[in-house]
Amino acid sequence: MNSTLELLAAHRSIRKFTDQPLPAGLLETLCTAAQAAATSSFLQGATLIRVTDPESRKTLARCAGGQAYVETAAEFLVLCADLKRAGNYCHKYGKEFEGDYTEQFIIATVDVALMAQNLVVAAESVGLGICYIGGLRNNPQEVSDLLELPRGVYPVFGLCLGYPDQDPEVKPRLPLPVILKQERYNEEGDEEAIARYDETIREYYATRTGGGHGISWSEQVAMLLSEKSRPHMREFLAGQGFLFK
Repeated sequence: MNSTLELLAAHRSIRKFTDQPLPAGLLETLCTAAQAAATSSFLQGATLIRVTDPESRKTLARCAGGQAYVETAAEFLVLCADLKRAGNYCHKYGKEFEGDYTEQFIIATVDVALMAQNLVVAAESVGLGICYIGGLRNNPQEVSDLLELPRGVYPVFGLCLGYPDQDPEVKPRLPLPVILKQERYNEEGDEEAIARYDETIREYYATRTGGGHGISWSEQVAMLLSEKSRPHMREFLAGQGFLFK
């Protein structure tokens, strides 16, 4: 493998950071690399908000469910899907804004994800660690109020950046044949492969630093998909102008 493939395969979430700040200009360099990601129809529908104020960080950590590393990471960004910026120009050119369609929501959200992954790979390539913070969607209205997000913008997730103060193992992913299909969707052999993978995940959780919950992947995702997950999101998104027409 070349160095890029090795870097991608070595990804871990980092939840403990040193107090070393990023060198001057590095964050801007990383964000420029993030901007180079693909963007559907050249919308560029993502906005990054850097949060440095300690009280704001404290509030965001609480909104995310008490994730302390939101406060302690060298940098914390909130990545937002943004239809407002482009929508401003509908009015300029005398066109009707139609950004409340489901497709526009998908485009902007995917733009955020693509940009974020570019940023993460760039960060890890210079020795930084990262942790995505989807927990901001636990309290999206409070996050939006704090960041003064206008209609047409919503917080997709946060991102911690900093120098790692831990060395966790790489979490094993599903066997490739389970996710890489030929010609059409099929589940041939998946049950057996996932049963073996479940044992790998149980062992991973049993031996990782600090232990773990010890359940398998299939048990974990079954619980995830059998629970009501953030039922407030639809109403919140509607309030931000995402009407899913």
